Amino acid sequence: MSKVVGLSNQRSYNRLLLFVAGLGGLLYGIDVGIIGGALPYLEATSKLTGSQLSIVVAAVLLGSVFSTLFAGLLADWMGRKPLMVLSGTIFVLSIPAIALSQSYGALFIGRLLQGMSGGFVGVVVPLYLAECLPARDRGKGTGIFQWLLTLGIVSAAVIGTYYSYRVAEIARVATPDVLFHVKDQAWRRIFWMSMPPGILFVLGSLFVAESPRWLFKRGKKDLTFAALLRSRSEEQAQTELQEMEVIARSAQGTSPDDRSSKGSLLRRRYVIPFLLACVILFCNTATGVNSIIGYNTDILLQSGLSDVRAHWGYVVFTCLNFLMTVIGMALVDRKGRKFLFLLGTSGIIVSLIFIGTLFLKTEARRHDVGTTIQSMATDGQGLTLRFDEAEAQRLLAANGFQSDGKLSLSVIYSYGGFTATTSTVRSDDAGAAPLQVSRAGCVPSSKVEAFFRNPFVNLDTARTAPLRIEHAYIAPVPSEAHGWLVALGMYSFIAFYAMGPGVCVWLALSELMPTRIRSNGMSIALVINQLVSTTLAAIFLPVVGKYGYSTMFFLFTGFTIVYLLTIAIFLPETKGKTLEEIEEHFEAA
Repeated sequence: MSKVVGLSNQRSYNRLLLFVAGLGGLLYGIDVGIIGGALPYLEATSKLTGSQLSIVVAAVLLGSVFSTLFAGLLADWMGRKPLMVLSGTIFVLSIPAIALSQSYGALFIGRLLQGMSGGFVGVVVPLYLAECLPARDRGKGTGIFQWLLTLGIVSAAVIGTYYSYRVAEIARVATPDVLFHVKDQAWRRIFWMSMPPGILFVLGSLFVAESPRWLFKRGKKDLTFAALLRSRSEEQAQTELQEMEVIARSAQGTSPDDRSSKGSLLRRRYVIPFLLACVILFCNTATGVNSIIGYNTDILLQSGLSDVRAHWGYVVFTCLNFLMTVIGMALVDRKGRKFLFLLGTSGIIVSLIFIGTLFLKTEARRHDVGTTIQSMATDGQGLTLRFDEAEAQRLLAANGFQSDGKLSLSVIYSYGGFTATTSTVRSDDAGAAPLQVSRAGCVPSSKVEAFFRNPFVNLDTARTAPLRIEHAYIAPVPSEAHGWLVALGMYSFIAFYAMGPGVCVWLALSELMPTRIRSNGMSIALVINQLVSTTLAAIFLPVVGKYGYSTMFFLFTGFTIVYLLTIAIFLPETKGKTLEEIEEHFEAA
């Protein structure tokens, strides 16, 4: 009877671990997706400049990079469980800081805190799961983290869509003042709705045990064994404890009670898995997944879909991401990590080539009218242009071109070395705001921002330099059939990504790192991941404006080919192996 009760307790505790992991993934997904639905209303009511709005959007990424850098050190110093509680608490505090903000500074601090929470969660939850769950459940546990992460993105998209319908309905009958108030409340309520998962994550984290691997590193063998027993049978717990002792003696050349780091960190068991994890994290982001998620609606709009269909296309995209993650979770502990990685990256490559080829055919018909746009600038300082059918034909005729049907325009411009790209406007969108070319939208507002934008350009010179139109491309808007083909390509992309790399990348990160360097190694790898994401976000619009979407999709394809080859040649299968067995594999490799 005691064995039956023990088995029941173990199952209940493992469910609690999976529940807490899922909430961590949900918070991470909300961090990524919540700003998308709130941004249009924040932009309409906050009176922030374009530069300030960009910083507000990027503040989450900045906070995430900062916290990710120190997450490993904190996880080793204070423990995995306290850091989980801390990360959830920071998230909860960030919500009122954002939703009650009345100034740019308060909004920035709130978003920074939200990003810091996401950075901590992204390191500590997969780390905690890898160290706590039995080998048979490790894939499922980390998969649930990714599954609920995608649910967070879906939830953010659905919440944003719900409020867009509410605002549109009120806009038909409300006065401008009432509509302003409704939009102001909309973005605040969108953030308030993300608070309950944070509270549940904090409460759940209080009821789980500390990581047995962290306890063992601190020399607390009795507590280690007790923590193992909460999720394993006594025989399994004893076996894993013995494996930890063998690894500790091998790594340090002494008894496991001596915690001094005597073994060299340049041994194969540390260097090879660390480098492999870094390459995988680099290539995972370089597939373009974050850019494709972030610019999904814009991509669908420019592929030929209407505004409403493009927005619903994004909802379908996020739902498919969520559903295919479930399939990946079901397969990861059956088929293995390497199989799903190879299947996913192969499908991604085919999807990216398909989308890139579709855009390449339409972009071959665009025309540069930059010279005419330059002559329209006001005293060489700025330009406001309403782009409709008549203006499109006038610009084309002035440059000796002609084209029928719906057209789009995007402008690449610069002031003294700082370059910016306007959003793309369509001639058939009667409700679109005029295209704006201005110094405020291009030149950084501070020397710190200027340094990160371009350290070789003098900010003071750029503040007085004349406007220069680099390019102004008018292109035919593709047919709706073309738009649906692009949408299908993007659905194929996210399906293969969610089923393969989406589920397996967190496992690769937490499983490959040896216990001695796991926390700090994961931090460094995730910082690399964040830097790649930041770089791609910074170059996406300029590259698309100058060279077209096809160039970006083919660039993503190249990185994914490197990803596929890395997995095929260097990644071992880790399904069903304990963390200590994986560590021994790299020592013997």
